[in-house]
Amino acid sequence: MLHFSKLKSMLIWAICALGILLSIPNFIKPEAIPGWLPLSRFNLGLDLQGGAYLLLEVDSPAVVKERLDGAVDAIRTSLRGAGIGYRDLTAANNAVSFALVDAGRVDAARTAIRPVLEGAVAGARDFDLNVADGRFRLTLTEDAVRHAQSRAVEQSVEIVRRRIDQTGVNEPVVARQGRDRILVQLPGIDDPGRIKRLLGQTAKMTFHLLAEGPGAPGSKLLPSADPAYGVEKIPVRSKVELDGARLRDASATMNAQTGEWVVNFTFDGVGAKRFAEITKANMGKPFAIVLDDKVISAPVIREPITGGQGQISGHFSAQSANDLAVLLRAGALPAPLTVVEERTVGPDLGADAIRAGVIACLVGFALVVGYMTVSYGLFGVFANIALLFNLALTLAALSLLQATLTLPGIAGILLTLGMSVDANILINERIREETRKGASPMMAMDSGFRRAFATITDSNLTTLIKMVLLYAVGTGTVKGFAVTISLGIITSMFTATVVARWLMVTWFRARRRKSLPLSHCLRLVPDVTRIPFMKGRNLGLILSVVISAASVVLFFKPGLNYGVDFAGGTVVEIRTGGAADFAKLRESMGQLGLGQVSLQQFGAPTDVLIRFEQQQGGDQAQQKAVTLVQQKLAEEFPGTSVRRVETVGASVSAELFQDGMLALGLAAVAMLIYIWFRFEWQFGVGAVVTMLLDVTKTVGFFAVTGMQFNLTAIAAILTIMGYSINDKVVVYDRVRENLRLYRRMPLRELIDLSINETMSRTVGTSLALFLATVPLALFGGEALQEFAWVLLFGVVLATSSSIFIAAPILLYLGEHRLRRQASPEEGAGTGEPREKAEGAGPPAV
Repeated sequence: MLHFSKLKSMLIWAICALGILLSIPNFIKPEAIPGWLPLSRFNLGLDLQGGAYLLLEVDSPAVVKERLDGAVDAIRTSLRGAGIGYRDLTAANNAVSFALVDAGRVDAARTAIRPVLEGAVAGARDFDLNVADGRFRLTLTEDAVRHAQSRAVEQSVEIVRRRIDQTGVNEPVVARQGRDRILVQLPGIDDPGRIKRLLGQTAKMTFHLLAEGPGAPGSKLLPSADPAYGVEKIPVRSKVELDGARLRDASATMNAQTGEWVVNFTFDGVGAKRFAEITKANMGKPFAIVLDDKVISAPVIREPITGGQGQISGHFSAQSANDLAVLLRAGALPAPLTVVEERTVGPDLGADAIRAGVIACLVGFALVVGYMTVSYGLFGVFANIALLFNLALTLAALSLLQATLTLPGIAGILLTLGMSVDANILINERIREETRKGASPMMAMDSGFRRAFATITDSNLTTLIKMVLLYAVGTGTVKGFAVTISLGIITSMFTATVVARWLMVTWFRARRRKSLPLSHCLRLVPDVTRIPFMKGRNLGLILSVVISAASVVLFFKPGLNYGVDFAGGTVVEIRTGGAADFAKLRESMGQLGLGQVSLQQFGAPTDVLIRFEQQQGGDQAQQKAVTLVQQKLAEEFPGTSVRRVETVGASVSAELFQDGMLALGLAAVAMLIYIWFRFEWQFGVGAVVTMLLDVTKTVGFFAVTGMQFNLTAIAAILTIMGYSINDKVVVYDRVRENLRLYRRMPLRELIDLSINETMSRTVGTSLALFLATVPLALFGGEALQEFAWVLLFGVVLATSSSIFIAAPILLYLGEHRLRRQASPEEGAGTGEPREKAEGAGPPAV
């Protein structure tokens, strides 16, 4: 493992140089990079650059209703055209029904309505027909419902994209998500409320003649959007004379005579012809322009309009006139859209997040580099150089993938630093151990790298499994954390085991020292310890079970402080002009009738979090509540800025909670299978049971501290689970090695020996991860502080559980079974290792 050919050396440094080259553009302004140089950059997430994340849901019942209403009109037209009398033509419960006046004309009616039954897909029917005693019932098929909903979502995606494109937002993301949802990401927008208004309107425009009066046959009352008419509702004829599908263009302009803003529109050829016919036949009559079932204008037709152009007036402002023009140009949505999840971050909060993340990374990097240098001397410096290349390669991979870097992603980079040096600590500690045994420097280095490789691979694979599950269930920011950690772990396999090894080997061949430069300035654990940990195994297990049981009780009562991800509701982060007046804020919010509203100060005296619960009336009521809060703040607290809004509807919060719990369950199963496959079932059960006990204690920590339990908490727990398994893998790997070396040693003594031999690695890695995480807790800002404190708790928990929980469980499960696999004649005693057994099986640490 210590031989490097010239070609191999050139390839290693070419990869490192390429990583640096690909990461540099992320720190240079785009305009400074030549256009001919095709270098990619990673994107900043909405939580870093500001913007809005909206998850829209298509109103599926409205899609079905539209289809049924269309069928009713088609049946009415068909039967009248065939001269067939009918009665009780209605649509309800996904079906259309009617009865014939003359039951003898069933066959004629079947023929007349046959086109209605046919579906949009060739060979398929939209309706199942049932006829009994002259009564027809057409039931909408499941395939037809799914097709109508799918088509509505596809049309909505295109219309939403057109509407957003016309607002001038740079690089928006509009994509279908799931069966009936649309994901919208709008980076850098200053007024997300306007976008929500544009997307929340169906913008279905129709033209109707006014009815003679309320209650007239074939008429309906529609609300008036223009107060100038002096009435709340206006009677219009139900028949649609012309609809907005025939519009070709629309634009906002100011009327030169009145000085008011109006919207001019132009029909296409077919629409212009029809418009001319209507206006010619109805001169002197009012003509209602209806938008989303509201009469926005009802001018009197003075003369025939043959040019296909018209004008809408209605006391518009410049903004509302432009918005209406945008809606008309983009076209009508096939069904209403509801915002079921919203996450909005102001640009100033994004800048603060970047600043906090950079400070945390710099401090964490300095602490880890300093620790490695003091602990391992020159070999620690080599590890730090490899760490720099690991950082460059991670950023390069993010750039190549054009991935999105989020605030949790910055936390992931910092945690990757701590996890990456784990491999170097494993290698250096094994080299130090081999040196104490009398091995030559070259043999000690070779043994250190060779024996560490399997353990490093096991540790990294278990973490990658967790991150894959986290990516599968997470939302945008949490996905960024999973991607960053995964890329950092993959690149660390190269930098820790190849780059650091090349540096060490090259140095040794140049100097040919008789001793290795492993510093002894900082030794947290003596080189040789003989602590009888298994003597306290019963106390450790009992104490662990008691704490876990208490944590389960705390989970139910008082319970967890569920964040908006899981509980639903809204969080609004504001910054007031001066020190926040909580009494006045609480009084103002209480006047809105939103139920329980909680206020929380964090950071500066001007920073306040406003939380309110899920509103009765569904997602639309929740969005209305957000608007009320923003209006109240603007009216009574001038100078207050809304820095962040997060709204999660009931349906989405339930799905997120279910996905989060599923991820934890799948992670436990995956770890059991992997450890069982790599070791024996006793090891797998011991590791997974200990990991689950760690998880219950972490849940208890959430209950005791009152920290929010949300998707970020799931990310923290999965990270703790990964670290917990990693720590167990190191101890279990040494146990497995010692089982081959000491065939007759009692398992209790062998486990004690293995724990003592790996103690320096366990403490060293925990300290490195601790040092990498502390800056997040101190400088990471509100978004990451709770996440970091949970991780710090998890590091301490996982380290102690490896010794006092996992090892005793292995002892109880394997005391007879693991020893039964050895032949009685193998091994000469309890203390003398059988060196010839070292090569058997995968190398271990």
